[in-house]
Amino acid sequence: MAGELPSLAKKPATSGCEQCKDFHLAPEIEGETPMGSEQMEMRKRQTSASQEISGAILAQPGVETRGSHPCCFCWCCCCSCSCLTVRNQDERTRAAAHEIRLEMIPYCEESSSPTLEEASAWGQSFDQLMRTPAGRNAFREFLRTEFSEENMLFWLACEDLKQESNKTKIEEKVRRIYEDYVSILSPREVSLDSRVRGIINRNILEPSVHTFDDAQLQVYMLMFRDSYPRFMNSAMYKDLVESLSQKSAES
Repeated sequence: MAGELPSLAKKPATSGCEQCKDFHLAPEIEGETPMGSEQMEMRKRQTSASQEISGAILAQPGVETRGSHPCCFCWCCCCSCSCLTVRNQDERTRAAAHEIRLEMIPYCEESSSPTLEEASAWGQSFDQLMRTPAGRNAFREFLRTEFSEENMLFWLACEDLKQESNKTKIEEKVRRIYEDYVSILSPREVSLDSRVRGIINRNILEPSVHTFDDAQLQVYMLMFRDSYPRFMNSAMYKDLVESLSQKSAES
């Protein structure tokens, strides 16, 4: 109607999300408190307090930001993960164990350079390879690349034991072989089944040159079936035969 004053209508207040995003509050009406103003004020005070506490903590020496070292195995980086620390510790442990292995490994047997005929004979049978020091040294070098050199070392230790006649020295060598290659605590433990381990445990009560005969045979067959075929097909063996062929042709 003409002459009537228009009614005072409130402008619709912005939504909660818009309030958070734009920080625009609904206009105040006399005698009323804007919707959500108390919550917003409380949130501001809490945020300010949290920032002050976080700043005080980060200001301390030696304190790192949480999540500064995110773990590559986790799907989120919101927490400080210890996986990298564990992995680094495992790598250091493996490196230390490898250094112990190198310190305990004896030198290779003394042998002259093999001839082309000898090297060719190694490919005919495993017995031919193991019969000569040159063949054992070449095969042992290959086993080292596969981290299974302990098999050859154990076999050689058993062969050395068989040459001993002094009772006191036999007992000492049996003890050392057991500690170096049979004990589960040794970094050079060879792979033996439970049957052979049971035989060793019985034989060791009365040490002799035959204490490890069954174990030596099992390790010999393991090298024959597993490592020997790969050695024959390896670049190491093929390069050796090729170099010996060239020397033979030049002479």
